[in-house]
Amino acid sequence: MLKVHNFSAGPCILPRQVFEKSAESILDFKESGLSIIEISHRSKDFVEVMDKARSLVKEILNVPDTHDVLFLQGGASLGFLISAYNLMGVNKTGGYLVTGSWAKKAAKEASFMGNSIIVGSSEDKNFNYIPKGYSISNNLDYFHVTSNNTIFGTQIKSFYQGTTPLACDMSSDIFSRKIDVSNFDLIYAGAQKNMGPAGTTLYIFNKKILGNSSVPIPTMLDLKTHFEKDSMFNTPPVFAVYASMLTLNWLKNNGGLDFIEKQNEKKANLLYNQIDNSSLFKGTANLEDRSTMNVTFTLENDDLNETFNNMLADAKINGLKGHRSVGGYRASMYNALSLESVELLVNVMNELEIKKG
Repeated sequence: MLKVHNFSAGPCILPRQVFEKSAESILDFKESGLSIIEISHRSKDFVEVMDKARSLVKEILNVPDTHDVLFLQGGASLGFLISAYNLMGVNKTGGYLVTGSWAKKAAKEASFMGNSIIVGSSEDKNFNYIPKGYSISNNLDYFHVTSNNTIFGTQIKSFYQGTTPLACDMSSDIFSRKIDVSNFDLIYAGAQKNMGPAGTTLYIFNKKILGNSSVPIPTMLDLKTHFEKDSMFNTPPVFAVYASMLTLNWLKNNGGLDFIEKQNEKKANLLYNQIDNSSLFKGTANLEDRSTMNVTFTLENDDLNETFNNMLADAKINGLKGHRSVGGYRASMYNALSLESVELLVNVMNELEIKKG
């Protein structure tokens, strides 16, 4: 039975069957008498889990042979450093498209080991749009973007295509839509949106970047270290990788990216349509840059917030509060959130409209 309709920005909702299988495996993994969280990470059983998880990523995203996949630790925040260390070339200069708080933090981390150039920024309008028309200098070793912005509700719809290596933090929308992996030299993503519980971070990278950095890389931040050991240089986050494998398997068995992309667009369009036709609610993101994952909006009349919040609680709708830095409301609609949950939210909003509009 569904306890609540979870619109949390993350850690977020996962498929029920993933919870059920994970719970079963915590007690007894594959009838071994051991829990998944106590088996050896060097055991045949877990090596199979890791191999399966990596294989599913490659299959679902159609990862080309030029690229490989790793499951590491440290979250996407460590990915800010890992991406810069591994892509910093002879110019020791990275370019950053600053479209939100996380992109801004990524640019700051890169400045510790080289030059961090802001190619474009939407901070002038509180990150409510994606900058366009920027130019990429020839002296950049790489260009870093953040595909989706959970706090401000914007999303890149068309990625840079050029000769400068492209790095992307895809933490909040990976596996939500089809992408051309060959266009990226490095993709990294924290698990806790569309992939699994917090604790592991996915890296997809072009193997040609390995060993080519111009700066000394600490062992644990060098992708070559982990590539040579198949994500097993040190003890991996066993449970997080296992749950991610289950989620990826669920995605594959439920139509893959072809289905999930259409489903996500359907959910987003339903909610945006309610907001756009409302006299009470107002969207905060630029129309053409709206995210399908995170819908941000406000109530025009602050006096109605308490009433709306009570209605949400009565409907068992959870996690709609906006980020503390911007306020308002944020509906995070990751892959496992059902269309029925979005329909319920729309019904509650419409009910408020009828009462107070």
